[in-house]
Amino acid sequence: MTTQDAEAVVDDLLTLPFPPVEQVSGDRRSGPRFHVHVLRASQDFWDDADEETVEAAEEEIDAALRGLVETLTARWGAPEPIDLTPYLHSALDEQPLVDPLGLREAREQDPVPEPIGRLCMLSSTMLLWRRPDAGRWVSLTVGQQDREFPIELLAAVGDAPIPSHEVGGPSS
Repeated sequence: MTTQDAEAVVDDLLTLPFPPVEQVSGDRRSGPRFHVHVLRASQDFWDDADEETVEAAEEEIDAALRGLVETLTARWGAPEPIDLTPYLHSALDEQPLVDPLGLREAREQDPVPEPIGRLCMLSSTMLLWRRPDAGRWVSLTVGQQDREFPIELLAAVGDAPIPSHEVGGPSS
């Protein structure tokens, strides 16, 4: 997928209605208030996990991320780097989010709302662009479920409140 193709997917996600229940369609998982789309994935590493193969895959995904970040930044300005670690801790503890980052909609039985719950299991950070004109936000992240699985470049779009804290501390 080229950078232009990935940009077109992001644009589509910004206008695509959210389904009332979670569903999967190809490389996209959608649900109430979110879409997550795998823009690019490396090979899996079940049979070939040598260091050179993994590094080459990481470089390929990183290049795709950099290209798309450059394109979206030219359109919308610099993204906010968001620390997903507090969400991961909350999800793993299965406790309600104390709301350190401003997501007030977390429920006791679902401490971390989607798509943040999915993204924090794959990565510790995401880059976020707020799109008030669309009533949604867009994020990009690179993640991997486990070392044998593919490394993925993911685009997420949602309309749930997102914190305004950057990696390393609050925004100024």
